[in-house]
Amino acid sequence: MIKLIGQRVALSCATLLIVSAIIFVSTEVLPGDVATAILGREASPARLAALREQLGLDRPALERYVEWLSGALRGDFGTSLARPNVAVGQLIAERLRNTVLLSISAAVIGLPLALGLGILAGLLRDRTPDVVISSLALIGMSLPEFVIGSLLILTFGVSWAILPAVTVAPPDAPITALLPNLILPAITLIIVMVAYILRMVRSSMIDAMASDYVQMATLKGMSRTRVVLRHALPNALLPTINAVALTVAWLIGGVVVVETVFNFPGIGRLMVTAVQDRDLPLVQALGLLGATLYITINLSADLLTLWLSPRLRARVV
Repeated sequence: MIKLIGQRVALSCATLLIVSAIIFVSTEVLPGDVATAILGREASPARLAALREQLGLDRPALERYVEWLSGALRGDFGTSLARPNVAVGQLIAERLRNTVLLSISAAVIGLPLALGLGILAGLLRDRTPDVVISSLALIGMSLPEFVIGSLLILTFGVSWAILPAVTVAPPDAPITALLPNLILPAITLIIVMVAYILRMVRSSMIDAMASDYVQMATLKGMSRTRVVLRHALPNALLPTINAVALTVAWLIGGVVVVETVFNFPGIGRLMVTAVQDRDLPLVQALGLLGATLYITINLSADLLTLWLSPRLRARVV
């Protein structure tokens, strides 16, 4: 067991190293010139050359990659190119709070709702509640996030005007000032999240209820409630751990589309701004942060699944 955990952790670290190289190379091959983007097209060649030397762009790419990676391991991502003398870590910290707040708000409501609806639909397969829940889930899965967000803005922000359509508060605004702006983005995330997760929970619940051990428990005279809670439910929820982990990674990693639609000052919106400003240190840091969160959450889900599943533990042993 310990050996397997060590192998999974080592594989995750190797994956993160490869991803860091891909992120660095991808930003290096972006079209255009950073010095020209900062100084403008009318800047003289001498000023452009001096800025490239100041930013270290005249050095070999491998040398700059090693320096950037070593700094990232220490939590130092350098300074922003679009905002001189402002540390990249400072920009990320103030936006990360907002994205985490939005993600937690959506997850606290969305995950229990998705699990509850999925279990209900699986237990009442092909009945009216199942048909209604599954139909709504298919609609939620079919609509892109920007369409759902736009419909919510049109309904609650324009037609009824009871909620803020977009966020106008600055990134460092107090949480109390951001709370009204959380409602519509959180609802958008909840709709998408619930639609995906409940479909998987429903499918797992149907398979569990049709399994041999559930049939045997029923033949032994156990009540339906006990059969569901003791035998079907634990086995139905186990396969959904990875789906929940992927959803959480998607939420925390920065919901670019949702934050852009609602102008919410989070990590996703910061990424769009960084790409527009060609702020390479910020783009690289955000990409590495998202990859780290994604890999860490998936590793945690794999280890949790292994710990909760006796059959998997027996195979390892």
